[in-house]
Formats: sequence, structure tokens, C-alpha cells
Amino acid sequence: MRFRSPLKSVWAALAAWLLASTVANADGALSKSFLVYFGTYTGAKSQGIYVSRFDTASGQLTAPALAAPSASPSYLALAPDHQFLFAVNETDHFNGQAGGAVSAFKLDAATGKLEFLDQQSSGGSGPCHLAVDAAGRFLVVANYDSGSVAAFPVQTGGFIGPATAVIQHHGSSIDPQRQAGPHAHCIALDSAHHRVFACDLGLDKVMIYRLNETNGALIADENPWVELKPGSGPRHIAFSPNGRQACVISEMASTLTTFAYDPEHGALKAEQTVSLLPPDFQGKNTAAEVAFLPSGKFIYGSNRGDDSIAVFAVNESTGRLKFVERQSTRGKTPRCFAIDPTGQYLIVANQNSDNIVVFRIDTQTGLLMWTGQTVEVGQPVCVTFVPMVTAAP
Repeated sequence: MRFRSPLKSVWAALAAWLLASTVANADGALSKSFLVYFGTYTGAKSQGIYVSRFDTASGQLTAPALAAPSASPSYLALAPDHQFLFAVNETDHFNGQAGGAVSAFKLDAATGKLEFLDQQSSGGSGPCHLAVDAAGRFLVVANYDSGSVAAFPVQTGGFIGPATAVIQHHGSSIDPQRQAGPHAHCIALDSAHHRVFACDLGLDKVMIYRLNETNGALIADENPWVELKPGSGPRHIAFSPNGRQACVISEMASTLTTFAYDPEHGALKAEQTVSLLPPDFQGKNTAAEVAFLPSGKFIYGSNRGDDSIAVFAVNESTGRLKFVERQSTRGKTPRCFAIDPTGQYLIVANQNSDNIVVFRIDTQTGLLMWTGQTVEVGQPVCVTFVPMVTAAP
């Protein structure tokens, strides 16, 4: 399905808003800044993808504006050339069929404008995560409800072609309510982008595939999966900047598990599991997002229930984690957070309090300090940075 909408008045207002929000240094030169896009669940307080401007010199985040109307564009992925932004649409039906969709948008990094290009079926139901390969030629998608993963070609002009691969997971684990079947929750590529890793919460496994960069096929790797402790519920995976370590955050167990990663063979070897929660925590909690600091010295994980970000130092020699702190997210249900590419700030999306909160990172200690910046977005789910460098006039 393809649909085009000019939205001229919306984009004119957005361009004027971005121009007015420009932040300058004392010498008059414009600071390096980023566009920050927020994926959401649409409803009374959200209509699609929102965009703010973030200045790394001042830590200022502008009030979000609607960048593109879209149906529950929960997670976003940026093309390597920054010309296109892709989103999964967590909808029950698409084109009259059960299931969700994946959408493509053309991105204007000078204004924040998103121009809708097209959509395809996500190849399953409940699409919740996606990633783009290093060449920008393929999208890979995780479908939570159906427990399947899919690959799609990115065509000339950013349009998405029909799926080149759809793989259905099979099996279950020990929790009869949450793990009666497969639930693919995250999909990521290793630093060399030869392999695809899919965290399946329902199977307590990270499935490992090779992406054929010629035809877009997904093929089970020589090490086709790695298992986590039964009942863990692996949700997201992050790779260290040096590519030698991976970390899985498990939603149900509220833990981080570190792995040594062998890129030659695609093997993950479990090394350490740590709790994200205080020892005396008694409430209900589900873990959500995980990310390394760009330096690789610290790792961060979010708690929904404790409503905190847990911070751990990473031993540079052994890769072992050491607890640093837990910082309140100043909101409810931190579904996602992202660290800006300079490694100075962490921005949290609190889904159930409809707010975005900005923290400054002490790069020497890993500690988070609230900047006082909080803005409102309805049911935010994802945070994505896009570099925006503007020359001084």
C-alpha cells in the first residue's frame, strides 16, 4: 500500500518551530545538535511520530512536534545515510488482514520533516522492533504476538519491498501465561552486520541468523541460538562498542546477562547475570531497554515498576559488571531510553506518564543527573537520535 499526503501547513509550522528553537554558543556559532524522534502508541494524546531538537552544549530539548501521523509507530530505525526513517506499526490489522505493518519515511535532517513513503505487512502480528543493515539495503523486523521475524529489501528512494524472508519460531518455556509460545521481542545486527540476533521472550532464547546480503534470506547460523535461564524472558540485546561483548536484558527476571561474543563463529557465551532491582524490592517489575555508553565503560538498563535506570560499570579487562546506582526516571514505565551519540546525555521515554526526561551522564563515573528537562509526549515508546549540524550564518 502506498499513500502520500502533502501536509504542507504542518511542515511549514514545523520548519518555523525548528528555526526558532536554534541554540547558539556565546560566540554566536551554532552548537552541534540532534533531531530526536519519538515513536508512540497512538491514542488521545498521540497521533504518530514526534520530533524535538536537542542541543548537546546546553542540554536543552525543545517541546515535541508531530513529525508524521502514523498508527502506533512504536519502534523506529534510522537508515545509515540518515535519509530515511523506518517504523513498525503495532496494529491488529493491516490492509484488511490480521497483523501489523512496517512504514518508511523520507527524512529531512535540516527541518525534521518526515514524508511518508509506503508500508508493507510486517510478516506477522504485533511487530515491536526493527533494525537496518549497515548498507541500508535490508530491514529486519521482530513480530512479538506471532513469534516471527522477517526481512525486507529497502528499494531506491527508501521504499520497502515485499518480505524476502519470514521465519516462524516454535516452542515454549516454563511460564504458561507469558511463554506458552514464541514471542520475538527484539532484532539486532552485530557490529559487522553479518548476523541477525532475535531475542525471543517466549522461548528464553536468542535466535541467531545470517542475513544474505544479496537476496535478503535469513538462514539459521552455525550456532543457531543461545539459551537463557528458564523464565528469564529475554527482551533486548546490545553489543559493546568493541564488538566483543553482548548484553541481554530479560524482561521477566529483571536481569542483565553478559556474553562473550565470537564474531567469527557467531557464538555467544554467557558470563554473568546481575539483577537490575534493589535487594529489598517487593513490587512487580518488568525490565525493558539496555544500552552501552559509547565508550563501553558503562551499561544502562531500565526497570518498569521500580521506574528506574540501573547503571553498571564494565570492567575493561574482564567485561564483568559492577553496580553503580539506580536513578529514578521521574515518570512511570520507562519503556525505552537512548544515549546521545556524544555519550553526554540519556533521554528516557516514560510510557505511562506521557513524558520524556533528560539526564546528563558523568562519563567518568556513569552516574545520571537529571537536567530539569521534562517534555510531554503521549505514550512514548522509542527514542532515536539523528545528527543535525547547521553552519552559522
